[in-house]
Amino acid sequence: MIDTKPLLYRFSTDFPPVQRSRLEILQINLGYRCNLSCTHCHVNAGPKRTEEMSWHTAQQVLEVIQRRQPQILDLTGGAPELNAHFRWLVEQARGLGVEVIDRCNLTILQEPGQETLAPFLAEQGVRVVASLPCYSQKNVDDQRGKGVFERSIEGLQTLNALGYGKPGSGLILDLVYNPGGAFLPPSQQTLEQEYKRRLFEDFGIEFNNLLTLANMPISRFGSMLVSKGQFDDYMQLLRSSFNQGNLAGLMCRSTISVDWQGNLYDCDFNQMLELPLQRRGQPRHLSDLLQDDMEGNPVLVADHCFGCTAGQGSSCGGALE
Repeated sequence: MIDTKPLLYRFSTDFPPVQRSRLEILQINLGYRCNLSCTHCHVNAGPKRTEEMSWHTAQQVLEVIQRRQPQILDLTGGAPELNAHFRWLVEQARGLGVEVIDRCNLTILQEPGQETLAPFLAEQGVRVVASLPCYSQKNVDDQRGKGVFERSIEGLQTLNALGYGKPGSGLILDLVYNPGGAFLPPSQQTLEQEYKRRLFEDFGIEFNNLLTLANMPISRFGSMLVSKGQFDDYMQLLRSSFNQGNLAGLMCRSTISVDWQGNLYDCDFNQMLELPLQRRGQPRHLSDLLQDDMEGNPVLVADHCFGCTAGQGSSCGGALE
């Protein structure tokens, strides 16, 4: 895989300064192991990755929740459900009254040993944010691997049968769209209407919201851009599509990203670029959050940040406009 960091840091960035506000979302990467190897994955996750958060570090996550009282615990990976402590962490966080998000690739629901995963998520009232980059089988399989679309549809039907995405159930099922190439997402509102129509007509599937995310020029997607000679053009697209109005809603202002070792980052993308939060030149850790809420600190920005402000904007919660 081609390292895109030298390309991102050829020049000093002119991205506007950003300051952190109150911590609302604690986003935890439980490990890089995944049952899929998607072309757009900015984490470079896959079946051969072995990194996994330990029980001790997961316990520190709970201590931070008790101390800082964020509104949301956002669990990601890899496939976060493959972490041995995933269900324990969910139960403990829900017991503390925190909303829990599981960023699920849907196919994990059919993996051996995960047969009770969907009922567990429903029982705990976990909000499922599921990746489905298109309602077309060809597009999904091209981006995520042969057979993934069919397995994803099966996973959505399983969740629907438990009440997810159904009016009045209280079980939230959101889908995530990523572009299949070097272009920005279309209108989130318009695409959501088309997703809902096509998935219901073709498969009887219901869901709550569609979240559109721009692809970041880092890790696996960035490597693909370089190999195709598209990296500079894509960066120019992000820069030329800069929208000043998206700065106030950037997820890095209210989210702290935590890697599998407990190190802190302004966002998931900085985590993949190895740009940690620092104090006196040293990476900051979960233990630091017990003493300092980081409010008012500057966000570490670089040229990839234009990906979050381009067009309608992009965040882990979808479009910003």
